[in-house]
Amino acid sequence: MKPYISIIIPAYNEENKIKDTLEGIIGINEINEVVVVDDGSSDNTAQIASQVKSEKVKVFKLDKNSGKGYALNYGLKISMKNADIIGFLDGDLGSCSSEVKKLIEPILKEDADVIIAKFPPAKKKGGLGFVKGLAKDSVLQMTGVELDATLSGQRLFKKEVLEKFKEMPYGYGVEVGMTIDILKYGYKIKEVLVNMTHSETGRDLKGFIHRGKQYYHIKKVLRQKKKEWR
Repeated sequence: MKPYISIIIPAYNEENKIKDTLEGIIGINEINEVVVVDDGSSDNTAQIASQVKSEKVKVFKLDKNSGKGYALNYGLKISMKNADIIGFLDGDLGSCSSEVKKLIEPILKEDADVIIAKFPPAKKKGGLGFVKGLAKDSVLQMTGVELDATLSGQRLFKKEVLEKFKEMPYGYGVEVGMTIDILKYGYKIKEVLVNMTHSETGRDLKGFIHRGKQYYHIKKVLRQKKKEWR
């Protein structure tokens, strides 16, 4: 019997990308369900997602913007009912969402318990790499495992891994915190190179503010994890 695969897509104001993101994955035979959680968008994200013609797609709209972690937890309540494998994908991937096929194959082959998408290098200069460096070095320091894509939100999990978590962590440190916990629990993570791109933050004020928040949230999560895994 084939594993039931559910993909959760948290989306906030992605009316320009959500249609292409969904159409990139609905034709993948291994995927049984796509749960779109509109995180209180002020645009037409939910409406456009609902117009995609596929029985796989289920769209839920939250009353207010509560953040990616909240949206993922909401989606998990739905996906965990039937799924054997659960994936997280961002809503701004566009048609390159089809690259998720490269993550599905190794998890079906039991190569690892969690598969993380490793993106090609960014096309435009963003920050100074300090956020990525902090995440990578911290995971290595705490687990002894060196990973390049610790910040990647494109992931596939065996259900049993997610059952270890009462809920997803909140804030920008969600991926780093989960990665540390997963490795500490003894599960295997594999990174797979994909040809994916999504909205990149630049070297403008907005970009630096975003990276500052990331850095703060990651440091906060790390302090918490060091206490938990003494």
